[in-house]
Amino acid sequence: MTAKPVANEKTAPGGHPQRWLILGVICLAQLTVLLDNTVLSVAIPSLTSELHATTTDIQWMINAYSLVQSGLLLTAGNAADRYGRKKLLAIGLALFGLGSLAAGLADSTGQLIAARAGMGVGGALLMTTTLAVVMQIFDDSERVKAIALWSTVASLGFAGGPLIGGVILNHFWWGMIFLINIPVALVALVAVVRLVPESKNPQGERPDLLGALLSTIGMTGVVYAIITGPGHGWLSAEVLLPAAVGAVALAAFALWELRTPYPMLDMHFFRNQKFVGAIGGSILVVFGMGGSLFLLTQHLQFVLGYEPLEAGLRMAPLALTIVGLNLTGVGPRVVMKLGTPVTVVLGMTLVAAGLTSIALLGGGTDGGYAGMLLGLVLMGCGIAVSSPAMANAIMSAIPPEKAGVGAGINGTLAEFGNGLGVAVLGAVLNARFAALVAVTATSLPAALAAAGGAGERQQISDAFASGLQTSQLFGAAAVFAGGLVAYALLLRAERGEARAAEEAERAAASA
Repeated sequence: MTAKPVANEKTAPGGHPQRWLILGVICLAQLTVLLDNTVLSVAIPSLTSELHATTTDIQWMINAYSLVQSGLLLTAGNAADRYGRKKLLAIGLALFGLGSLAAGLADSTGQLIAARAGMGVGGALLMTTTLAVVMQIFDDSERVKAIALWSTVASLGFAGGPLIGGVILNHFWWGMIFLINIPVALVALVAVVRLVPESKNPQGERPDLLGALLSTIGMTGVVYAIITGPGHGWLSAEVLLPAAVGAVALAAFALWELRTPYPMLDMHFFRNQKFVGAIGGSILVVFGMGGSLFLLTQHLQFVLGYEPLEAGLRMAPLALTIVGLNLTGVGPRVVMKLGTPVTVVLGMTLVAAGLTSIALLGGGTDGGYAGMLLGLVLMGCGIAVSSPAMANAIMSAIPPEKAGVGAGINGTLAEFGNGLGVAVLGAVLNARFAALVAVTATSLPAALAAAGGAGERQQISDAFASGLQTSQLFGAAAVFAGGLVAYALLLRAERGEARAAEEAERAAASA
């Protein structure tokens, strides 16, 4: 019997002979999962009217998926390393397809939220295995380019959701945004079974069950607190209790991982400043993009009155910029020429500039689009440049046999940053909105519908636009500051690596 390839085996020159075809397959699976993070944003008006969903319902429809994914990503990555990445990728596709079927056929908000949570289980398996497979099938000479393409699809999933959702909703009812996943999942499942090679950690470490339990409780508690904070109040018991439980569980997880002989996550990774700098940058880039997209799609539809497809088309420049720059190889070339620290700070500065442009030039109620267009293009340039550099920095700091856990960390950052962006930037907007206008409705469309006349509706729209401006400026400041910190950490790490290499050379020469 021929031995299956394992993660620590040396890849053949150039990598797996079908590596680019396999990359296309796993990118298709990745795109399907990530689209579901943003595709619901343009369906908010339909869900509000057809399912009578409140703002809280809408937030849970969007965030139930992210909440479950965030809680399970590390556990899923560890399971993939131990039991086989191909096997877990196939299981993830099957679960995601079944969850999509349940979501598409849901006839109440509760059913849809539950189905979205079920999709999150499959999504966690997919998020961890796709990047791990990329690390396995490409060698060092092509890995940065492959990760750039993978990152392009990951970013396209976030940015392309509004457009794809708009196209679907222009012709079908809202359930089709989920049912369309089923044929894609089936095609990807067949391709994975036929093409993707199996790989696993050959050391056969026994599973870290307590670590899995603690990490799941910890991440779920923290993300739950972030999601519910804007609605319940950050100092309420409904927020502080899960936050405290999550924090205690994560602290216990860290202590346990330092003591157990077979840790799920080697905590010594966090001593690597390159790893920590890339993590911080990743969170804040997705923080700015996720929060911005969530608010902008509502602004385009509720305030400016665009249909879902029209709103999606106006968000498309973000995705098109990312795809154009990385498919032409600009992103990888920038990393190779400037190095990781400069590339990351450049990309994050561009994202911050894009958010500022949207706030100051494109967030009003007069329907002007030029400022928003400029902001979306700047954000796209920043994401295309910085995301591959940060993903490569994270994964290169992880041993190959732990690639699934590394992908779990990377995916956790994306989900955490997206949820944090929606919650925090949404809270900033709501605080500004509430300071300018007194409404008792449970959602912006309900407030507009309950308005007494054109003057009151205009006042509500102006207040929302003002809140949007404040939230985008807050996000821009956070992303820019994070870029500077990431730059400092990454630069220090590179200098440390260079000094270590020089010392090793001197030691070898004197031996």
